[in-house]
Amino acid sequence: MENISPALLHWFHANHRILPFRSDPTPYHVWLSEIMLQQTRVSAALPYYERFLAALPDIPALAACEEEKLHKLWEGLGYYSRVRNLQKAAKLVCAQYGGELPADYDALRALPGIGDYTAGAVASIAYGEKRPAVDGNVLRVYARLYAVREDILKSAGRKRITKLAEETIPGDRPGDFNEALMDLGAEVCIPKHPRCAACPLRAFCEASRLGIEAELPVRTKKKPQTEWQAACAIVERDGRFLLHRRPPKGMLANMWEFPMALAPEAEESRTALEKLLGGRAGELRWTLTHVFTHRIWHMRAYDMETACAPSGEDWRWFTREELRQIPLAGPHARLAAIV
Repeated sequence: MENISPALLHWFHANHRILPFRSDPTPYHVWLSEIMLQQTRVSAALPYYERFLAALPDIPALAACEEEKLHKLWEGLGYYSRVRNLQKAAKLVCAQYGGELPADYDALRALPGIGDYTAGAVASIAYGEKRPAVDGNVLRVYARLYAVREDILKSAGRKRITKLAEETIPGDRPGDFNEALMDLGAEVCIPKHPRCAACPLRAFCEASRLGIEAELPVRTKKKPQTEWQAACAIVERDGRFLLHRRPPKGMLANMWEFPMALAPEAEESRTALEKLLGGRAGELRWTLTHVFTHRIWHMRAYDMETACAPSGEDWRWFTREELRQIPLAGPHARLAAIV
């Protein structure tokens, strides 16, 4: 164990990724980047990170941001509960800590949307606290390094690896150590074909010694995604388009979407859409398959000239320019781009 930290930090010094939140690792920057990078590739998140910070440069600005503007800044990143929890936490930080994240792991962990990993990342990188930050990359690295055969997605496997991480993290450079593990998992100890020849920890790796690196980590197989047929309507009146606001709770909460009906079969979804709007689906204008974590939408958008707008404040008409300003639900932003 005593050999791991020096070897990894030496490698990190020469090979670390240049990232904007590392060049200025304030607590807010580290927190925001870690929330954005959950379920999102670094290359995809970076433009959002830059734009978000330009609009909301500190925690008080985030706390005071209007909901629609906040969702628009996040549009396209998905997993919108992340940004809602981000703002909830920002409001608490303003109320309880004067607008600055607390320099304490347990206090961080108590904030909405901050779990063990994010609290460990902020505490170690921004405040120098000796705390591990165990994410998927770190689970994979340690599973191979110590030949851990427990399922890393189950409690026993995660607890064992967290304990190993606690034992190996150095007290003098915990943030660098955690970032080095992240980079090692992202660049070298990758899921399917680990680049063992380039690994600074190969001499200490039990999986490499046993020749089982391709078999690890052990992970529970994910359930297959449910697939839905989504019929959408393009309804235009005098240069305005009919949209619907999704419910305030659940998937894509409070986001705007074109009128849509979901069903197991395509014809069933089209019929449901026609019933919803009291019209007939016309020309097929657009198709898209959009993959979420647990479901897949096979989307078809039709012109509907004879549709009637349902009553209620969750239905509104928007100009093309306004479509660019409102937060659109997932793939509906791509539909808006073609109308």
